[in-house]
Amino acid sequence: MDLQKPDLHQQPGPAPAAAAARASDADLRASDADRDRIADILREALAEGRLTADEHAERVEAVLSAKTVGELEVFIRDLPAAHGRRAAPAWAPAPHRPTDAIPHDPDDNVVAVFSGAVRKGRWRAGRRIHAYAIFGSVEIDLSEAIFEYRQVVIKAFSVCGSVEVRVPENISLRGSGVGVLGDFQVDTLDSEEPDAPVVYVDGWAVLGSVDAKPRRGKFIADILDRVQRAVDRKVDRSLRKHLDR
Repeated sequence: MDLQKPDLHQQPGPAPAAAAARASDADLRASDADRDRIADILREALAEGRLTADEHAERVEAVLSAKTVGELEVFIRDLPAAHGRRAAPAWAPAPHRPTDAIPHDPDDNVVAVFSGAVRKGRWRAGRRIHAYAIFGSVEIDLSEAIFEYRQVVIKAFSVCGSVEVRVPENISLRGSGVGVLGDFQVDTLDSEEPDAPVVYVDGWAVLGSVDAKPRRGKFIADILDRVQRAVDRKVDRSLRKHLDR
C-alpha cells in the first residue's frame, strides 16, 4: 500500500478557521452563566490574595455590565485561570518553630498553686504566655481571644496539675513538650488561611498533664470576617448600581 509522504519542508501556518472561530466567540453576547463563571474566578483570586478587595469589587461591577464574552475575558487575563494553569495553593503548613522575634519575658503569667486559674472570653493574647499549674489547674481558652500578633507562644509547666489550652478551629496549632510520668499532648492543626495566627505550645508535665487542641465549633472572626464584610459591602453596592440602571 502506497502512502503519501508529508512535505517535511512545509512550514505549519496559522489555522485561519480556528482563529476566526476564536474571534467570533469573543463577539458572542455574554450569558448569565458566563458572568457567573468569571465572578467565581475573581472570587477565588480574592481568596488567594491575587486581588485586593477594591480590585475584586471593581471587576465584579464591570463583569455585571459586560455585553460580550470577549469583554468578560479581559477581567481574568492576568489570572492563572485564563492561561489554563491551576492556581497554586494559597496556604502552606505552619512552621514547627516560631519564626518571629518572641520576647523572653512573658506578656502574661497564669499561675495556679493548689487552685485554679482561667483565661477565657474576649481577651488580648500576647506574644508569650507562661502557664504554671502546681497541684492546680490552668485553663487558657483562645477561642474568643483577640490576636494582635501573628505568632503566640505558650510555655506550659505542670507539676501534679493540669494545663488546658483551647484554640479556634481556623488557626494553626503547633507544639512539643516533655512528659515525665505525665502526659504532654498537642493536637497539630493547620489553617488554610495564610494570615491565620499560629499558636506554639511547649514545656513539660511532671506527674501532670498539658493538653492543647482546637475547641470544636469555635472560629476566630477577626481575620476572616473583617475582610469578608468589606467585600460583601462592596459587592452589594455594585449589584445595587447594576440593578438601578
